[in-house]
Amino acid sequence: DSSTSRGLGDVYKRQGILIDVRENDEFRAGHLPGAHGIGRGILEYHIADEVPDTEKEIVLYCRGGNRSALAADSLRQMGYANVHSMTGGYRKWNEEGKPETTEGEPMKH
Repeated sequence: DSSTSRGLGDVYKRQGILIDVRENDEFRAGHLPGAHGIGRGILEYHIADEVPDTEKEIVLYCRGGNRSALAADSLRQMGYANVHSMTGGYRKWNEEGKPETTEGEPMKH
């Protein structure tokens, strides 16, 4: 299931979580406001601590949408029922001139 950047603001209203699955250096260079930086390589290891509720809405994104789509499939296999991958990823978000930030640190490996 994919999510468009247009409907992303509603995620926060619904108490969902936004996760940037790009590498730490990519996250530090710029990311969506409110996003948690949990790289694709460590996501499955840390997800239960970060999001213990398997019914909580989770929107994942990467640079273009491929890594986040794979990560979403993986989380669904782990029992997370409400996981989405943001269509177009950070690249599309950036091209549309939407807000971004460099504040915050990604999760350490």
